[in-house]
Amino acid sequence: MSEWLISLEGTAEGHRVALILAISAAFLHAVFGALQKGRHDPWLSRGAIDASYGLMAAPFALFVVPWPEPHMWLIFAGVLLIHTPYKFLQAWAYTKGAYTVVYPVVRGTGPLFAVIGAYLIFDEVFTLTQWAGVAVLLMGIFGLAAYNLWKIEVDRDTLVPALGLAVFTGFFVALYTTYDAFGIRATADPFTFLAWFFMIDGIVMPVFATWHYLRLVDKPVLPPLALRGVIGGIIAFASFGSIMLATRLDKVGEAAVLRETSTVFAAFIGWLVLKETVGPRRIALMALIALGAVIVEVGG
Repeated sequence: MSEWLISLEGTAEGHRVALILAISAAFLHAVFGALQKGRHDPWLSRGAIDASYGLMAAPFALFVVPWPEPHMWLIFAGVLLIHTPYKFLQAWAYTKGAYTVVYPVVRGTGPLFAVIGAYLIFDEVFTLTQWAGVAVLLMGIFGLAAYNLWKIEVDRDTLVPALGLAVFTGFFVALYTTYDAFGIRATADPFTFLAWFFMIDGIVMPVFATWHYLRLVDKPVLPPLALRGVIGGIIAFASFGSIMLATRLDKVGEAAVLRETSTVFAAFIGWLVLKETVGPRRIALMALIALGAVIVEVGG
């Protein structure tokens, strides 16, 4: 599998596979976000998910994939330094605001920073058409967030700080997208990076979630939370693994933009699962997001 993926790097077939991986990651990331925002405490949900994928990744990291090259240990330390504040910011934002408001702002801020980061680090240049697509996509995403902010009837008193946290979280989304792309390109075998990434990334949040759980007066029942963690861990493998492989096969900026069609999936999930209202105006704004992604893809 590793040899096949590596052989696709920089090819037309690799571009097509990266496109499929990025869109798949978009859908799965929306599901992942809904799992964290669902009826369980976001801190506990994130801890359960991280514990699950960390434990599932450990046997592969230790016994299946090739051992990381010496220079990778410093890169893995960077993973902890970037992903840990991202998770804390995201969970904090979810405790302050509604999912359909917070999620679009996080995902809308991320691609703009990621495109800039891809230019600075990987010398990737967007065409004018692609920048137009980014503008259309961002109009749809931030328009969706603004409409939700205007119409939503819950958490009004905490929505402004939630939006501030969401923007800051979006910056970290761009930072980890660019950094992880650098990391997965720095090792000979991409699955070495993925296995060790998930094992190392699953260390911090379970510890914090355990501390948070012990401080709760009304403690939730653990089996449903554990089940959510296992499901979320499997989705995380598919979602984050897909986008990281896409950034190895093709341009980081394009993959980052295409992943943000997750906002469309998130709105649908918010309506279907979380019972959050979706109307014709939101549908029109989601169409803008999809159109922007199409323009970015065609314009390249």
